[in-house]
Amino acid sequence: MSVIRSVVTGVGAYLPPKVVTNEDLAKFVDTSDEWIVERTGIRQRHQAADDQPVSDLAFEAAKEALEAAGKTAADVDLIIVATTTADLTFPAVATIVQRKLGAPVGIAFDVQAVCSGFVYALSVADGFVARGHAKCALVIGAETMTRLMDWSDRGTCVLFGDGAGAIVLEPGEGQGTTDDQGMLGFALRADGTKQDLLYVDGGVSTTGTVGKLRMLGNQVFKHAVVNISEAIHSAAANAGVEVADVDWFIPHQANQRILAGVAHRCGIDEEKVISTVAIHANTSAASIPLAFAHGVKDGRIKKGDLLLLEAMGGGLTWGACVLRL
Repeated sequence: MSVIRSVVTGVGAYLPPKVVTNEDLAKFVDTSDEWIVERTGIRQRHQAADDQPVSDLAFEAAKEALEAAGKTAADVDLIIVATTTADLTFPAVATIVQRKLGAPVGIAFDVQAVCSGFVYALSVADGFVARGHAKCALVIGAETMTRLMDWSDRGTCVLFGDGAGAIVLEPGEGQGTTDDQGMLGFALRADGTKQDLLYVDGGVSTTGTVGKLRMLGNQVFKHAVVNISEAIHSAAANAGVEVADVDWFIPHQANQRILAGVAHRCGIDEEKVISTVAIHANTSAASIPLAFAHGVKDGRIKKGDLLLLEAMGGGLTWGACVLRL
C-alpha cells in the first residue's frame, strides 16, 4: 500500500564561535573540570554573543539544512522552531527566521516543550507534511540557554550551552513498511505534576521577568532513565520495529550518565549512541538536531539508517521518535 511519509532530506547545525571550557567556568564558579566531567561528561559548551539572539542561531542552522537538501528559502512553506529562549515574547522565532531567510508567506510558529521540543516539533511537522499540507518544512531546535543561568548555582549552570540544529522534511512515497524512508513512529508524554523538578522561576504573567533555571538534578535523573526508556519502547512499537534494530541512537544531550543509563536499560550498544554532550553540553531543544548533524557530517549516519531520537525536559515532558533516513 502506497503511503506518504515525511522524509528528512537535509540537516544543518550552528554553534556560536565562543567556546567556554570547564576551566573557564572555574574562574568565576565554585567548580572544577574534574567535578564537572565526573558528574556530567561535559568538557565545554558554546555561548552566544550578547548581541546574538536565538533567531540568528536558528537562521544559520536553517541555511545549512536547506543547502544540504538542495532547497532554497523560496521552497519553504512551513517553519517550526522548538525553543525555550525566544528573541521576544512575541512574535514567534519561526516568523523571524522566515523573514531573515526571505521565505515566502507560509506557516510559521514555535513549539515550547523545553528539551523535548524538537521531538514534539517533528511530530507536528509530520502531521503537516505527511498529510499534504506542506511540501518543504524546516524543523529547527534553537536555544540560548546560558541566558537563563544563575551563575551562583554550580550544580546547574555548568550543564547548559547554546546552539541550533535544523532538518528539512519533504513528502516521500513509501509502501507502508518499516523499510520506508521517513517518520515511522512517535511516543510523546507529559506530566505537569513534576513541574518543580525543572523550571524557570519567571514569566510574563507571574513575575514579569525572564527568570532563572531551577532544577532538582537527582530527581530529574531518576525520572529521565525510567520515563525515556518507556517512551523509546512505545515509539519503536508504534513504528513496528525492535529497539535492537536501530542503527543509531540520537538522545537529548543532557548528561552522559543519563545517556548511558537509558542505553543500558534499553539494551542499546554504546557504540550506537551519538554523544556530543562533552563538546556541546545541554542545548535543550537544539541538542538532538545538533547531534544528528554531527553524526551525518562525520559519516556515521548514512541514508537508509534506522534512527531513534529521544528527549526529556521541563514540564516534565518527554518523548521519542523512530525514523529512517
